[in-house]
Amino acid sequence: MKSSLIRNIAIVAHVDHGKTTLIDKLLAQTGFLLRGDEKVERVMDSGDLERERGITILSKNAALSWEGYRINIVDTPGHSDFGGEVERILSMVDSVLLLVDAVEGPMPQTRYVTSKAFENGLRPIVMINKTDRPAARPDWVLDEVFDLFDQLGANEDQLDFPVVYGSGIEGRAGPAPELLSDDLSYLLEVIVDQVPPPEVSASGSFQMQVSSLDYDQYVGVLGLGRIKRGTIVAGEQIYSVSKEGMQRRGKILQVMGFSGSEKSPVKSASAGDIVCVSGIDEIKISDTICSMDRPEALPALKVDEPTISMMFQVNTSPFAGRDGLYITSRQLKERLFQEAKHNVALRVEETAHSESFRVSGRGELHLSVLIETMRREGYEIAIGRPEVLILKTENGDEEPVEHLLIDIEELHQGKIMEEMGRRKATFRDMRSEGEARVRLEFIIATRSLIGFRSQFLTMTSGTGIMHRVFSHYGSASSQEFFGRGKGALVSMANGKSSSFALNNLQARGRLLISSNEEIYEGMIVGLHSRENDLPVNPMKAKQLTNVRAAGTDENISLSEPIRLTVESALEFIEDDELVEVTPNHLRLRKKILTEDERKRALRAST
Repeated sequence: MKSSLIRNIAIVAHVDHGKTTLIDKLLAQTGFLLRGDEKVERVMDSGDLERERGITILSKNAALSWEGYRINIVDTPGHSDFGGEVERILSMVDSVLLLVDAVEGPMPQTRYVTSKAFENGLRPIVMINKTDRPAARPDWVLDEVFDLFDQLGANEDQLDFPVVYGSGIEGRAGPAPELLSDDLSYLLEVIVDQVPPPEVSASGSFQMQVSSLDYDQYVGVLGLGRIKRGTIVAGEQIYSVSKEGMQRRGKILQVMGFSGSEKSPVKSASAGDIVCVSGIDEIKISDTICSMDRPEALPALKVDEPTISMMFQVNTSPFAGRDGLYITSRQLKERLFQEAKHNVALRVEETAHSESFRVSGRGELHLSVLIETMRREGYEIAIGRPEVLILKTENGDEEPVEHLLIDIEELHQGKIMEEMGRRKATFRDMRSEGEARVRLEFIIATRSLIGFRSQFLTMTSGTGIMHRVFSHYGSASSQEFFGRGKGALVSMANGKSSSFALNNLQARGRLLISSNEEIYEGMIVGLHSRENDLPVNPMKAKQLTNVRAAGTDENISLSEPIRLTVESALEFIEDDELVEVTPNHLRLRKKILTEDERKRALRAST
């Protein structure tokens, strides 16, 4: 197809503003959903974790035909921890469709993705989505979007953005909230009219940059990108050029285009289209695939650096190897370095200890998704506490700083303001959101937010909403990490927990285990009500004698234990603790399991 009839656009938005749902409706209305998919929600969120969490983790491609035009659409993640996906995808498109909730308006991630679009010189189309909501306020949202663009330094062309109103879930769009058509044809018209055709050269030697990687069990690794120049034909000999300039010879086995959300083989593809190619060994993101007669690399893709790191190591607990398939350091190393090849915002480094690796990413969610994925694949690993990455500059050490938005009920405002002051946050803005809710904005160091989410949910009785996005690097603070403020109840023996022992321990703090669970020495079984760690015996049984007094037996009633997820466990632990992750279990433990050895280590460090 001629490049003048191609439109490449990415859909960007804050979390849960409706990107994936809108693409579902576009695919359905243009006839590109597979039979049986019509009633499936969020077709583009194909991963198990994506469906469970209701978020997009990996960018997805789709293509549809409308009125003689081919529209390539990319669904991007809305969470800042997966910003590496957004940055890569923007290199393939010529515009962005920015979705903004008609009630919430611009949010932290809206600012982030919009700034990245402006950095790439893209002019956005704004769609004010969810106008069907009872509390919708589209005029206010439009004013807020314009102010945001102005703050981000948009040029005159970018400030003169087209606006579409609509409801993704209803599949309707129009030029005004009261003028919505029965389908999304108005949105498609705006895309065709306002998105420029790709700036490419149809003639000349083939050139394409790899912006994403996929895997097919039949043909192996797939390189995905937009063709910058020329035409590619299946079976053609090519060079792949790395960002370092290294050239490797290869052969394109298959060229695949998109039909709806599905990939299908094509004989050839031309400049401007987004395709997948197979057959190239050791291909990496940012590599350039070129014709044999003109091997030249395109500028390397720029991705923001990681801000958080964790230590990944093999599981060394007494229960190691019980339910995992992959338990050796070699298997762990291979898996982590394989992940780093396509997860461009991830860094993996070997350490002085052969069984430990430092893994750095864009945030706790970014790394916890990797941990959960590996867990489901059958890996057993132990994870250390998150640490912020300090940037060495001419002006001294700098640490990551985040833009934090908190939406809470007014009655919790005092507690949150006090806690933010304790964590050295800078107050930026406050506004009433109606229905006795208030929205607070802060600038705060990343280190001050580690472990805060679970505390925040407790302080707001589970009604608070917190959004955070990387802002900039600022002068590093000398303050220590904020811990959980309480000590741990640490098992001093191996065996199975008893109801009698746990019932007595309830007075000392909150439990993390239930009755009849297998535990080992050094495993954390509860949260102490005081600041110090307390060795306990969760297996102690009631003394049985032949002398019984009527009414002396107590009815044991155990409180529901705290059930941790991977994210909450990583927030929970302190520097001397680890999260033990296996396919079927999530445990907390001390790095040094025996109490005597912990005491010796403490004396040696002082």
